[in-house]
Amino acid sequence: MATDNVDLPDLSQDATGDAAAALLNNETLSETAPRHSAADLEAVFDVPVTVSAVLGKSGMEVSQLLKLGRGTIVELDRKVGEAIDIYVNDRLVARGEVVLVEDRLGITMTEIIKAGSGS
Repeated sequence: MATDNVDLPDLSQDATGDAAAALLNNETLSETAPRHSAADLEAVFDVPVTVSAVLGKSGMEVSQLLKLGRGTIVELDRKVGEAIDIYVNDRLVARGEVVLVEDRLGITMTEIIKAGSGS
């Protein structure tokens, strides 16, 4: 299976905001940078992925696990209000916050994790 890499501009390298302004004005960052659109990714639109939001983790022995029951509290490694990890196909891609949408829980992304900088 062949893969094509899509080069996207890194807006974090430009502290003055010129890169973001160029994108908003539909300008390219350099003369040699190719333009890409959502249509370039059309081949992967129907590929199913698994998205997981991890509130926290906890370690325990099997004997402790077998004693868990309704109402048992398991302490996680995160504090209230701390960002949760968002995984796509078991790969950390973002951090976010839990939100309530009507009567359901959801997540809002607050930080996108660059490739190679996550755990």
